[in-house]
Amino acid sequence: MKTIKLGIFGLGRGSSFMESVLVNNGEVVALCDRDVKKMEKAAENLPEKPAFYTDFEAFIRHDMDAVFLANCFHEHASFAIRCLEAGFHVLSECTSNATMAEGVALVRAAEKSKGFYMLAENYPFMRFNQEMRRIYRSGTLGKALYAEGEYNHPFDMNDEETHKGLRPYPEHWRNFLPRSYYITHSLAPLMYMTGAVPKRVTAMACFAPFDEFDIVGTGVADRAAIITTLNDDDSVFRVTGCAAFGGHSNSYRICGTKGQAENHRGVKDKVMLRFNKWDIPEGMEEKNYYIPEWPADLKELIEKAGHGGGDFFVIKEFFDCIRENRQPEFDAYFATTCASVAILAHRSLLEQGVPYDIPDFHREEDRQKYENDTLLPLPRGGEAPNMPCCSRPDYQPDPQKYANYLKMVKQ
Repeated sequence: MKTIKLGIFGLGRGSSFMESVLVNNGEVVALCDRDVKKMEKAAENLPEKPAFYTDFEAFIRHDMDAVFLANCFHEHASFAIRCLEAGFHVLSECTSNATMAEGVALVRAAEKSKGFYMLAENYPFMRFNQEMRRIYRSGTLGKALYAEGEYNHPFDMNDEETHKGLRPYPEHWRNFLPRSYYITHSLAPLMYMTGAVPKRVTAMACFAPFDEFDIVGTGVADRAAIITTLNDDDSVFRVTGCAAFGGHSNSYRICGTKGQAENHRGVKDKVMLRFNKWDIPEGMEEKNYYIPEWPADLKELIEKAGHGGGDFFVIKEFFDCIRENRQPEFDAYFATTCASVAILAHRSLLEQGVPYDIPDFHREEDRQKYENDTLLPLPRGGEAPNMPCCSRPDYQPDPQKYANYLKMVKQ
C-alpha cells in the first residue's frame, strides 16, 4: 500500500487528525502554522519529525502528495486554489468557500488541477449515518420524501475557558458567524445518505439575544437558522446550521415512501427503523432499534478517532481516492453546493424567507452569475464584513455584557 505524504496547514484542528493519518498508512511530512509552538507540540507524537513552515508559499514547495487545510473556517478557498494550482490533492476542513465568488473560483481550479479536491466533512461517517445510508441505498425505505438534519451545539456562554478557546478575540469569525453558515454537519449527511442535491432554499431565523448570560461577545443573536431545501429528486430537507436550542444533539431522519430511519435522540449511536403495519419488510418489526456494528478489522482504529469515528473515515476515504485514482464523493461540486445553501440561506432569512435557487457549478452560466459575488458577513484579512451577520441587522450585544467579554479575553 502506497504511503501518502501529507502536509498539514493549521495545527489547531489539524493536529487532531494525525493518528488517523498514521493508521491509514500516511506520513506527515510538513506542517505550516503561524505558531511554531503548535507545530512543535503536534510533532511530539509523530515517528518522524516533519518540516516546519510559517510561510504558506514555502510550505507548498515541499515534496508531498497532498495538503490538509485546517485553518480558519472562512479562509480555505484561496489556499485550496493555490494547492490545486500546485498539483496537490486537497483535503479541506469545514466550509469550502465563504463567498459565492470563491466557490466559482474553487471549482474552476479543481477542474484544471491534476490533483483533486475533497471536503473533510466527518459527520456523514458517524456510525448511525453510515447505517442509514446503507438502509436507504438498499431500497428498504423506498423513495426519499423528507429528511431532517440537526447540528445542535449550545454551550454555556458564561464558561470563560470555552469562550477563550472558541472566541479568543473580538474579530474572531465565531463572533460574526451567521447561523446558516456552519451547515455541513447537518446537510452533508443527508446528501450522503440519499444522493439528493439541493436546488432551492429558504430559511427563517430563531432570534433570541443571549440575555440570560453575563458574557456576550457575539454579534449574532439568532439561536438557529431553520433551513428548508427542495432537491433535485423532489424530496425536501429541513436542516440547521450550527444551532443553539434545547439540548445538545446530532439528529438525522429520513422518511421514504415505505418507511423511515433515524438516529434515536439521546441514545448514543442507536438507529430506529419504523414501518407502517401494512408495509413491514420480511424479517423486521414495525419498530426496530439497534446499534450498528463497526467492521471488526477497523473497530479499534475507528473508536480511537474523533467525532464518532468520522475523523478516521475522512482520512481513509481521502487516501483511498489518491491510491485508487478516483474522484471523492465530497468533491468540489458537492462542497460548493453545501456552501451555496449556507450562504443563500442567510440571504433568505435576512429577507424573511425569500427563496433562492442553488446554482449548479457544473454549468458555466451559473458560475458567471456568481463569479463576482463577494458578499461576506465575516471579517477577514483586516477588512470588515460587507453584509449583516444577524437576521436583525441593527442588533448589538448589551454594552455591559460585551465589556465583560472584552475584559475576559484580554486577561
